[in-house]
This record gives sequence, structure tokens and C-alpha cells, in this order.
Amino acid sequence: MRRSCENHWMHSGRMRGGGGFERTGRSWLVASMTAVLVWALVGATAASMGQLTERPLAGALAHPAIGYYTRPTHDPVTELSRHIEDGTVSVTFDEGTGYLRSVLDALHVPAESQMLVMSKTGVQGLYTGPANPRAIFFNDAVTVGYIRGAPLLELAVHDPRQGVLFYTLDQKPQPRPLFERRSACLSCHQVYSTLHVPGMVLRSVFLAPDGLPLSQFGSYDPDDRTLFRQRWGGWYVTGTHGSMRHMGNAIVTNIEKREAMISDSTLNRTSLDGVFDARGYVSAHSDIAALMVFQHQGRMTNLITRIGWDARLAAYDDRVDPAGGPLRDAVNELVDYLLFVDEEPLTAAVKGTAGFAEKFAAQGPADSRGRSLRQLDLQRRLLRYPCSYMIYSAAFGALPIDVRGAIYARMWNILSGYDTSPKYARLSEADRRAVVEILRETLHDLPSDFRAPDRVQ
Repeated sequence: MRRSCENHWMHSGRMRGGGGFERTGRSWLVASMTAVLVWALVGATAASMGQLTERPLAGALAHPAIGYYTRPTHDPVTELSRHIEDGTVSVTFDEGTGYLRSVLDALHVPAESQMLVMSKTGVQGLYTGPANPRAIFFNDAVTVGYIRGAPLLELAVHDPRQGVLFYTLDQKPQPRPLFERRSACLSCHQVYSTLHVPGMVLRSVFLAPDGLPLSQFGSYDPDDRTLFRQRWGGWYVTGTHGSMRHMGNAIVTNIEKREAMISDSTLNRTSLDGVFDARGYVSAHSDIAALMVFQHQGRMTNLITRIGWDARLAAYDDRVDPAGGPLRDAVNELVDYLLFVDEEPLTAAVKGTAGFAEKFAAQGPADSRGRSLRQLDLQRRLLRYPCSYMIYSAAFGALPIDVRGAIYARMWNILSGYDTSPKYARLSEADRRAVVEILRETLHDLPSDFRAPDRVQ
């Protein structure tokens, strides 16, 4: 049973700009990939999968290799705070939404990403409910939570090395707004479902009319592998999705017949007019495409953070072995998710209401044919090309070279067709080739061995 107090938001890493590694870095990366390629070809598929949830990291926060509270941070909120302090950037307060709009602009978070949470969860849960939802906005580096009338603006950001950091900003006029880092958030954000590192949590719950989760019926931790019908309980959802059913927009009024909460009135909603008073919010949308991207990003972020922490802890004890043991299992788990190997297929087309899909896809990067890992499919699956754009994130780029080499080797093993396991048969030849071609042009630290054009089966 999951704890009902946990926050309903997730977060992902920051997009890296262009530019390749220096020659020495590339050489080490190629060497690392070569060293693990033999493992990738003969032993990877036999490794146990999905085991990170079962391996807690006792004492990791204070470990010298991690120093979650003591090491310098390099996240967007820290950078923004520095610019506010030196006067090069300002954020302004307005009477309607406080600092929300100004902070979204300063951190380049699109308003189209808004999602609305109905449940009384999170640090300001007493202020939320179906009539006063929490609005969540996100980009690749920042998640912002806003509640009409609540005293705090909530932020979660992904530091490339430290995992997710949590901040709040008082929603009252200040000469120089101060972002305060919150440590108490880890009571809910370093748990089983975050893979035991500071991460993002999304819950799908059965919801009572007052907004309290009905924890006696359990909950789900949805990502792109989750059955569609188990997603978004406790959230508003706007968008069309054909005959597929989900738990969004639904409230349990009869606990003996809780499945009756899902009906035609809760599905395929394109407007929340008449559902709640949207004054004081950026919009009345809770875009289904944004929700789908958001749930994918969260687990990807947690996987990247976890393998980074595992590698740093192992390096501290001089026992890094990406080709064997726990690190190998972590690489396998991450790569399977990165390539959407276990994604739940869509059985109907999905379309959002806020223009999020177009905004998201426009960010690129794209190859010379205009293809991008950010282009959404929403007909059969989430992405048009089945490889997560999180491979461009700052957190992925901050992974140790030998770990990235192992990840690339495992990816090549699957995309080239060397691994003939039945589970990878869902990746068509056209999809594999497209992913490899896009990565060759857009991922600048990709090893040269990965670029061989005649080896994609």
C-alpha cells in the first residue's frame, strides 16, 4: 500500500546543448564501449531485470561519494537564484498568480504543460481538492507546482548529479525572492517507486469527493508501461482517447461500486468548464499528451539518477564493473525503458487540448531529415521513434564514461539486432534504423562503433 501523502508530480533532466567530447573523453568512451560489448552480446539478456526497486541504498544521502545536502548544486533554480542576487534577472509578483508566471518565464517552463491534480496530496495538500487543484508545469529540467491561494510555490529540479532537489518560494511580494531548499520532501520522494534515490513520484489513486485518496483500495505508480485504465486517478485530464478508459476526472461516490466512477462524463473531456472555477489558473487544461510525457520522464529520471549514484558509490570503493553484477542489471533496466521495450501500446488515438504536443516536438534536436526523438506518435505509442529524448539530458551526460559506454553498448546490441530475444521483436527494422540514424546526427558523444551504417540489421 502506498502512502497517500506523497506528491503527485514527476520531473526529468535538462536538455544538453551541442558540442562533442574532447578527444580524450571520446577515446575513453569508445574504449569503454568496446570493453563491454562482449558482455552485451553474450550475457545481457540473462540478467535479472527490474531489480532496482529491490535494492535500497542505505545511508547514501550522507555518503562521501554523494553528499546530497553538502555538495554544491548545479541546477536551474540555483542558477536563477544567482542571477536574481546579482541583479541580472528579476522575477515579479502579480496579484493573480503570485510569482508563478514570472518563474515559468525565467525557467523556460511552457504554460501548455499544465496538468491539474485534484487529490489532497503533497506538502500543501490541505489547500487542494477537486474545486482547487494543484497545477503542475514542467520542462526537461524543472517542475513547478502552484495552488490557488496557497502560501508557497513548489519547485522540483533535477541536478545532473544529485538527483531531484526540492525548493519553495513564498507567494508574497519580496525585494529579492528567495528559493528555499526543502529536505522534508524526501520522506515521500526517496522511496521504493523512486528507486531509492531523490526522485519524482506520480500516483494514480481512487479519489473521495473531498479530494482524499481512498488508500484502502491501493494506488498505481504509472509510467508508459502501465495499463491505460490504471492511469491518472486523482488528476483532471483533458483530451480525447477513443475507447480507451482511464481513472482521470473520476470521483468515487459509492465505495461498493467504485468502478462506476468511470463513465462517459469522465472520459474524452475536452473542457473542464463547469467542473471547477478556473479563475486564478493559467488555463483550465490538463493536457493528456503532457500527462503521458510527464509519466515517462519521471521514471527515466529516476533510472538515470539511480545508475549514477550506484556508479559513484562503486567508484568510491574501487569496484566499478559495468559489465557485471548490480551495475549490469541497472544498465539493462535503464536501456529497456529508454527504448520503450515494455511500453503499453495505445489502442486508440490520443489528442491533447492545450497544444503541448506541438510545443514539445518543436524543441528538437532534429536530424538532417527533420526527425526528432521529441516527436510524439500518440496513435500507437508515445513517441514516433522509440528512444527517450532523456538521452540528451544533462544528468545522462554526467554519468561516468564507462557507464555511458555500457549503456551505448547495450543499446547497440538491441538496435543492431544482435540480441534476438523475443521481447525486442516489437522494435521494427524501420524503427531501429531511424533511432540509430537520429542518434548519429544528434548525440555528439556517441561512440564511432555505434555509427557503422552497415551493422543495423
